[in-house]
Amino acid sequence: MSAGELLNIEPLELKFPFELKKQISCSFQLSNKTENHVAFKVKTTNPKKYCVRPNTGIVLPRSTCDVIVTMQAQKEAPADLVCRDKFLLQSTVASPGATPKDITGDMFNKESGNLVEECKLKVVYVSPPQPPSPVAEGSEEGSSPRPLIFENGSFGGSEVSRKFVDTYDRSSEARSVISKLTEEKAAAVQHSKRIRQELELLRHDSNKSRGGVSVVIVIIFGLLGIILGYTLKRT
Repeated sequence: MSAGELLNIEPLELKFPFELKKQISCSFQLSNKTENHVAFKVKTTNPKKYCVRPNTGIVLPRSTCDVIVTMQAQKEAPADLVCRDKFLLQSTVASPGATPKDITGDMFNKESGNLVEECKLKVVYVSPPQPPSPVAEGSEEGSSPRPLIFENGSFGGSEVSRKFVDTYDRSSEARSVISKLTEEKAAAVQHSKRIRQELELLRHDSNKSRGGVSVVIVIIFGLLGIILGYTLKRT
């Protein structure tokens, strides 16, 4: 804070969170600690780059005034974000009841014998704040997912855990039954294939021999007996 005879200035550094192609503003406050009307004027070394509102004004006795400085959008960033721009704030005692319309350039001319206080303000560029990293709801940063806790071979004894275990048991039983049926189906298919091969051989041999029909009938009855016996064995 600048502690002049007329105005206190806070802060003395104009900090801009620098971003390319974006208009950025910051502010400082003037505090009149006297019983006089105090006129002020703001100058800058780079007037095309900044807009100051108000750039001139009157601070009433024991009052404050906020000044907003807006930096125009920049196309490129300076090296290491170092800025050499500066501002100069001039202040002087104005006549009682003075308004901003009464301010003239001669009021801040020291050669005219006026008491003019001056204070320099630096421009500082700072990196914009980074957004926080997203964290999954209900989880703690840096912690891994919590595994299920088993107690005495169960999932903690809760109702949901018991239902999960029951479902898991039924699924295991179903998989076992399906596996068994699949094996039996494969065995039956293999057995049927073997029977068809034997029938083809017998039919071929019966065509070459006499009385082949009788032999085939006897063989067929024999095979039917085998199939019936296999079926009874499964049941």
